[in-house]
Amino acid sequence: MAGIYIHIPFCKQACYYCDFHFSTSLKTKEDMIKALISELKMRKHEFDKEEVKTIYFGGGTPSVLNQVEIDCIIKEVYDNYKVIANPEITLEANPDDLTSERIENLASSSVNRLSIGIQSFFEKDLKLMNRAHNAEEAKRSLSHAIRKFDNISIDLIYGIPNTTNEEWRENIQTALSFGVPHISSYALTVEPKTALESFIKKGVIDNVDDELAQEQFLILVDELDKAGFQHYELSNFGKEGFFSQNNSAYWQGKKYLGIGPSAHSFNGKQRGWNIANNALYIKKITKGELPSEIESLSITDRYNEYVMTGLRTIWGVSFQKIQEDFGAKYLTYLKMQSEKFILEDLLYIENETLKTTRKGKFLTDGIASDLFKLNLS
Repeated sequence: MAGIYIHIPFCKQACYYCDFHFSTSLKTKEDMIKALISELKMRKHEFDKEEVKTIYFGGGTPSVLNQVEIDCIIKEVYDNYKVIANPEITLEANPDDLTSERIENLASSSVNRLSIGIQSFFEKDLKLMNRAHNAEEAKRSLSHAIRKFDNISIDLIYGIPNTTNEEWRENIQTALSFGVPHISSYALTVEPKTALESFIKKGVIDNVDDELAQEQFLILVDELDKAGFQHYELSNFGKEGFFSQNNSAYWQGKKYLGIGPSAHSFNGKQRGWNIANNALYIKKITKGELPSEIESLSITDRYNEYVMTGLRTIWGVSFQKIQEDFGAKYLTYLKMQSEKFILEDLLYIENETLKTTRKGKFLTDGIASDLFKLNLS
């Protein structure tokens, strides 16, 4: 089984913290859709032997597309690829786009999962991040969506400057009050060359507090555990039967095809990525050229990726898989490197699988980097 990711590189306005590839100009939207369709056709041979299990519209803000445009792209996937009977088809959407009429249209289409970028239910947080919606729109969009869609995920951000733990708990409880079955939650991160970084340097916005972010992460873990959610990946929590199939496939090393500017692809042994420039992407595709670079992954690269993704999930890092896929040398190295983290109660071994403890979860990425193998010897 494999997945197709479609990057829609447009947003109404730029969020201060975002470093994803997008444009706030929609002038090339029609040409971009034609290019996306062309790339889907050009690359169908890559999935000759694959069945498509998930279709994911990410961005940017995919909800800037109208229903006809979304349906047209989905039809192209069905026309050129083998799609299973009931694929997971996800659309990322912003609350300000999700009017009751828009949700009715989406519910009547083949889109069966919404991922809504709420981020916060507090007006001050949304203004600090320069989100396009307000708190009332966040609640109204969820009220409409939950009536028409069973499978809904929302995004929340913690560690926002001047957001107290009490306010963060209120954010979580507000989300739970709508009955959503999936929540993705991320720490506010100061990415290079973003407006947020600039404002912090100028003293306009307070810097993020890592200790506060860790406290709010643990509050999130505890509150969602009490509400019956499974913490199946570092930033993702789902009720039984509502894990993201698309994202779970990434973390478990399944194949996926990335369509659109800046989109990444993976075939098990190679990683590819498209140029992160809308005009150049359209120009190349129009000429019948794929605007991408490809990197062949060494056995060490693949080991490192498996350790990173495995530790982030409830499935952990299987000693048996390390032995079978990478060899005894890598397994010995992993066990040796993990000893100190086990002693510090950051990692533990269960059924010959290495996993993070509650204490270690927030530190997962740093721990994983210490388990990486840095050479080919």
